[in-house]
Amino acid sequence: MSAGTPTVVSIVGARPQFVKAAALSPALRAAGVREVLVHTGQHYDYAMSAAFFEGLNIPAPDVNLQIGSASHGAQTGRMLEAIEQVLVDTRPSMLIVYGDTNSTLAGALAAAKLLIPVAHVEAGLRSFDRAMPEETNRVLTDHVSTLLFAPTDAALANLSAEGVHAGVIRTGDVMFDVVEQRRSAIAARADEVCRAHGLTRHGFAFATVHRAENTDTPARWDGILAAFAEIGRRFPIVWAAHPRTRALVRGVQLPGVVILDPQPYLETQALVSASRAVLTDSGGLQKEAAFHQVPCVTLRDRTEWGELVEAGVNVLAGADRRAIVKATVGATWPAAGLPAHLYGDGRTAAAIAAAVAAQIAGTPRATEVP
Repeated sequence: MSAGTPTVVSIVGARPQFVKAAALSPALRAAGVREVLVHTGQHYDYAMSAAFFEGLNIPAPDVNLQIGSASHGAQTGRMLEAIEQVLVDTRPSMLIVYGDTNSTLAGALAAAKLLIPVAHVEAGLRSFDRAMPEETNRVLTDHVSTLLFAPTDAALANLSAEGVHAGVIRTGDVMFDVVEQRRSAIAARADEVCRAHGLTRHGFAFATVHRAENTDTPARWDGILAAFAEIGRRFPIVWAAHPRTRALVRGVQLPGVVILDPQPYLETQALVSASRAVLTDSGGLQKEAAFHQVPCVTLRDRTEWGELVEAGVNVLAGADRRAIVKATVGATWPAAGLPAHLYGDGRTAAAIAAAVAAQIAGTPRATEVP
């Protein structure tokens, strides 16, 4: 592109952000915006990172900061310093962040301190649980953002309650775009994975567990494992175990539970769509289950996707063995239908890209970065 082409820097670092970038990055290019894609390295294992770029046809990151794992403060601080240097070197018209990770907060703070406008994709989500690091990340990011892309009416209401009105746009959800674009490929892969693992469609549960509140709290971890063991005696559970959890289950006897490495995007969606229920503490997977009309049992006490609970497609079971078993065994497929256009019409990325392009066009490029 020419030197005068508007430039944005996009920050990604974790699996859900790679999925969102798969929708928005091509939409930005179609809108005439040059994107510099920065990977913080928050998720760096092949199955958690590179496999998603390959499977979703996302261009290789222009910059990989390779920050890796650390405590919240150390990781965020290292990201903040590294992203600041990228912004000084790149001098973009805007920075785009996704969701609620440490990568999100570090990017937003670095840009705000350099007076670079911030666009937050997935703004306004609230679990109302400040014990969750993600809640702090999303609240702070929203309050330094210039453009706030709210996926749902509930997100809009949350922002309004906090006095955030300027730059707020109700858009829908880019993760829904990605599923809609790949429905036929997901269906074909579902047949393949069921055959490969000897599974019957809608005869097994699909699970992921990764949040520290579960893996690092013995009482919660024991409750989840006990529930999985009991469910596994009734029907199979396919558990895609994150690296942080795989070591914890090594040697644990869980009859009926098939433990896999983290799965690429299409395989994950195939397993979700073919399952009778999803058990997870992930935020994104709660939505993806709903996209496929699969009931979700959330292994958390609160969720930022409250509309799914209200619609009856998601049950908050926490880490209580009885609640998890009851919700999972009692789940029926397909789940109740979602309200029409709850997460948009599958064209959210195009709407976001258009808004970004319009904002940049109305904002003169800074001639000097502070």
